[in-house]
Amino acid sequence: MRHVKLFQHVALTLLLLSLVGLTAQAQTPLGPGSLPPAASEASDQKAGSVLIFNLYTSGVSSGNTENTRISITNTSTASTTRLRIYFVDASTGLAAGSFICLTPLQTTTFLASDFDPGITGYLIAIAVRDDGCPVSHNFLTGNAFIKLSSGHAANLGAVAFAALFPDALPGCDPLGISARIAFDGVAYNRAPRALALDKIRGVADGNSTLLVLNRIEGDMLNGTPAIGAFSGTLFDDTGAAFPFNATTNSCQFRTTLSNTFPVTTPNFSTVIPAGRGGWLNVFAASDVALLGAAINFNPNASSVRTAFTGGHNLDALTVTTTGGFTIRVFPPSC
Repeated sequence: MRHVKLFQHVALTLLLLSLVGLTAQAQTPLGPGSLPPAASEASDQKAGSVLIFNLYTSGVSSGNTENTRISITNTSTASTTRLRIYFVDASTGLAAGSFICLTPLQTTTFLASDFDPGITGYLIAIAVRDDGCPVSHNFLTGNAFIKLSSGHAANLGAVAFAALFPDALPGCDPLGISARIAFDGVAYNRAPRALALDKIRGVADGNSTLLVLNRIEGDMLNGTPAIGAFSGTLFDDTGAAFPFNATTNSCQFRTTLSNTFPVTTPNFSTVIPAGRGGWLNVFAASDVALLGAAINFNPNASSVRTAFTGGHNLDALTVTTTGGFTIRVFPPSC
């Protein structure tokens, strides 16, 4: 088991989102406008009680060329929050856990190389009470700034899931061993079932697009299962469709788009030749919740006006009620 310790420093943020229609968290917005409803689907454009960061990594011996800077902010003007943090190892599905405590309007930033060096995967942050039970605290935002030795780099917002209950998670026993974080549209927002990656450009133009898929379902006590078989369709810029199938035995799938993946007929470079674009959708064969991201690197970005480097989270096309995580319940150490 990997062990991590997270330290904090304070800064202000200008974003505040909270529950609407639930009495436990009525607060005044930090800016004009109304607070968005908690029932709005999970997104990297809202605050929530659970944050999922689609990718983190760092070099084994040095974080200079490959690293991740993770930031988490408590946008509440009144409430302190305690966060259960899980670093999910993509290669094993096992998770290392720790705690962070944030006072109102406090933010924390840390490097993956300082606390989980040499590991690649995804990260989960869950608001809990002082007894360890998950709690409704829809004021969490975050992002992960990622750089890879391959040249890929992006700032990916954390995907936020709002709690739909007013206080502590119903049924959680602080004397028990575990609690279920269910993305079922009842306890928390639903998670995506099918995802889309747009803005795909061809390798003939110097593009290298890293695709990341994560299974958003698991057991933090014993491990997160593999995505397994999945399918999708690659579309060219006229809308012509080219289906593909693949499988992975890990909870996180990472690959660079090429003639090797996705395997289509004709191949990827023919479907998306030089000067052309396309997009794809993807979903697991079984009813599995997925999140994902894409990061494009083009070494010509500084010299060619049509070349760009950057990334974003994948878009949700459909949602499911099957996602969620089982977590340990015990009092925070901060």
